[in-house]
Amino acid sequence: MSLRVAETALPGVLLLRGEPAEDARGSFARLSCVASLAAAGVTFAARQTSLARTPGRLTLRGLHYQTGPSAETKIIHCLAGRVFDVALDLRPHSDGFGRAHAVELGAGDGLLIPPGCAHGLLTLSTDVVVLYQIDRDHDPAAARGIRWNDPAFDIPWPARPNLLSPRDAAWPDYGAPAR
Repeated sequence: MSLRVAETALPGVLLLRGEPAEDARGSFARLSCVASLAAAGVTFAARQTSLARTPGRLTLRGLHYQTGPSAETKIIHCLAGRVFDVALDLRPHSDGFGRAHAVELGAGDGLLIPPGCAHGLLTLSTDVVVLYQIDRDHDPAAARGIRWNDPAFDIPWPARPNLLSPRDAAWPDYGAPAR
């Protein structure tokens, strides 16, 4: 049993895959491992762990991020169901600035999203459960968002959402003055 950590096309965005040990009782998989992350050059200590349950297919959450000293590293784990998970690089000096990394995550898969990247997901199945581990306390004053279909970015969403929050639907275009 181990945690596989793989680089993606965006600097600092890592795909995490637990390799479960299985026997007659079922399976056991490691979702997070300080040593595995350190070997990939990441120091991570969760300050918050949250659980999102989403009953409906094609429900969108995001794209969310925090600014300044409240910028956070997130580890997102899909525990049940399937999601289309997106990290959007908003770091001005990054080679990946303005690009998105999108990946389908199933139960046991995760994505590490570094500070300066926005995160969003679209549920691809019903009864989705997602675990969030975050290394900073939530700071409402630093909370920002990007509309899922902002024309400044070419995010390859597999479908239009059936449900999203009014707040997520109302984010202004990137670079536009906040309302």
